[in-house]
Amino acid sequence: MKAAAALLTGALALSLTACGGDDDKSGGDKSTGPKESGSALTLPELNGTTLEVAAVWTGPEQANFKKVLAEFEKRTGAKVTFVPAQDPIINFLGSKIAGGQPPDVAMLPQPGAIKQAVDKKWAKPLGAEALKELRKNYSQGWQDIGKVGGEQYGVYYKAANKSLVWYNATVFENAGASEPGTWDELLSTAQTVYDSGVTPFSIPGADGWPLTDWFENVYLSQAGPEKYDQLAKHEIKWTDPTVKEALTTLAEIWGKKDYVAGGADGALQTQFPNSVTQTFTGGDQPKAAMVYEGDFVQVNIAQTDAKIGTDAKVFPFPKVGDTAPVVSGGDAAVVLKDSEGAQALATFLASPDAAEIQAKLGGYLSPNKNVDVSVYPNDVQRTIAKALIAAGDDFRFDMSDQAPQAFGGTPGKGEWKDLQDFLKNPSDVAGIQKKLESDAAAAYGN
Repeated sequence: MKAAAALLTGALALSLTACGGDDDKSGGDKSTGPKESGSALTLPELNGTTLEVAAVWTGPEQANFKKVLAEFEKRTGAKVTFVPAQDPIINFLGSKIAGGQPPDVAMLPQPGAIKQAVDKKWAKPLGAEALKELRKNYSQGWQDIGKVGGEQYGVYYKAANKSLVWYNATVFENAGASEPGTWDELLSTAQTVYDSGVTPFSIPGADGWPLTDWFENVYLSQAGPEKYDQLAKHEIKWTDPTVKEALTTLAEIWGKKDYVAGGADGALQTQFPNSVTQTFTGGDQPKAAMVYEGDFVQVNIAQTDAKIGTDAKVFPFPKVGDTAPVVSGGDAAVVLKDSEGAQALATFLASPDAAEIQAKLGGYLSPNKNVDVSVYPNDVQRTIAKALIAAGDDFRFDMSDQAPQAFGGTPGKGEWKDLQDFLKNPSDVAGIQKKLESDAAAAYGN
């Protein structure tokens, strides 16, 4: 873990903000594009076959994925319909299955959701061709996350580096602020930005999941990977002193209302897309100077006039303990109807052919080690992609995504709701710990 973390954070620190003004909206390097139907990947003819794919993706992310599905249609003759799902997707799928209309494939954002789909006997194991493509293109670590009981059910089509802080370069320059490498330096940078007249942080408190990501980065760096794994499995309680320490650290930012755009009340009404756009609009007086979240922030930055690498820059999440955190997430394709068409789509999504289509469009990161990184549209994204692949199996997956969905993946409940309450009142560390433990024990059944 430490070697990979050092590699990833070192690569990012050295080169992310050294990148030029490659504009995420420009389309990047036109000379290298996705492989067309003449590639080595062989797919069956599926004329007359209709398929449905369910995912919670919206906006540009959904639009870009539909272009991947369009290429599958072109190669096979199948007709694929995207089905917008709601969080938690397991509940959405349950209603579809109860009504006799399950989608053929679902994109599940949590290993815990994959396990639930298997336990409910909804998910089907990957077929031979999908397994062959997966094993050829993915490290063992990314394969293992999609397994339940030793059997392969998920193809992690999409990954995320969730250890990044994006910032408005003009604000930093005007304030004389520099990129921090440690938590104490982050606090100092925040004060420098605040003194210049701009609120330091934009926090999407209306969405619970970014708050869990904040916690996970602090906890992984401060408590270390062994404790992180134990807490993820609920082998230690949320009343553990390490959790108290992490929450107390978070409160150093969350508890300073002047550091958060709109204060706690404003943050709790701010959804993730708006947290990004309000950081990169408003000229030299945006609503905030920094926004923490993963590489996928680029999709939202692309909706503004900011150019990635010049106006919008990024630094690794600062280390709180001895080592900077490396937290990853992702979305896995899971087959719900064991048909030739569904298995063929899973095979396609496990290939570099599919990933390179969406990689070229920006705001997307693939764990597929055979994706040509030159197709990513800017130097920032190419650096992040290279670092993810170089990290190999040494990373930590999003903790809340490993939890039962009732605790780690349901709006208005469990960890999402508890951390929203903590954002509202960061002084009540002990109270939030007790609530987190109560909710975790109920969800894990222990």
